[in-house]
Amino acid sequence: MDPEAFLDMANQVIKLKMFPYFDIAHSLLCAIAVREDLGSGAQGFSRKHPLACWLSTMLMIFSGGMVANGLLGEPILAPLKNTPQLLVGTIVWYLVFYTPFDIGYKVGKFLPFKIIASAMKEIYRCKKIHDGVTHAAKLYPNAYIIMIIIGTLKGNGAGFTKLLERLIRGAWTPTAMEFMQPSFYTKASVVASIIFVLDKKTDLISAPHALVYFGIVIFLVYFKLSSILLGIHDPFVPFENLFCALFLGGIWDSLAKLLGKGQAKEETKDVKKTN
Repeated sequence: MDPEAFLDMANQVIKLKMFPYFDIAHSLLCAIAVREDLGSGAQGFSRKHPLACWLSTMLMIFSGGMVANGLLGEPILAPLKNTPQLLVGTIVWYLVFYTPFDIGYKVGKFLPFKIIASAMKEIYRCKKIHDGVTHAAKLYPNAYIIMIIIGTLKGNGAGFTKLLERLIRGAWTPTAMEFMQPSFYTKASVVASIIFVLDKKTDLISAPHALVYFGIVIFLVYFKLSSILLGIHDPFVPFENLFCALFLGGIWDSLAKLLGKGQAKEETKDVKKTN
């Protein structure tokens, strides 16, 4: 592709308006995630506890903005003041849980439709990460770690509110902590936030901002579609294992076990000789 045409495409992507189509895709996948987390009892739960079902879905949809606002000292409920977005989320929630014959849920799970919605959600995620980093940079111009944290929370706030979201539905799962087992979306949001910070605050990245943004969009969309179509759920795992082995004690722990086994064998041999 011609470089100028590629740059023009990148500029078009960065100018995309998220409302309403990308918000619909995001809300749809969030509602489906809540329903699948409920398991086989989702339909019965939605009939018995519609308020709890709606609240948990809204928390999933607006979690990034709520958590980020709470950390930045801004009104936590501010994301809910956007009435059109709230209305879109509510309509999508209703369609997923209450349409006759489960048509809304089945359409959302239909593979071609799911692929399109997932790609749109990753574009939406990149926009949220970028906005989070930009907003944090205005408040704390030299606090790079705050920019990364806010960008990450904006990108995958649902992962960090899963404990509360389940608690609203009456399920207490204290081990469901994103800090203990970060998902791919959290890791990708961290990487994207770091790249945006380097792009905004340093001279290490010389490429135009639109190309950097477009590159992150391609990265997020590619691995999301790889997860759906190829079953590649977390490409970071091999690098994490290598890093842990080299720098977080993995090699030394393995050596200690080997030496311990060797000493144990020698001790058993000595005992047999004495007997």
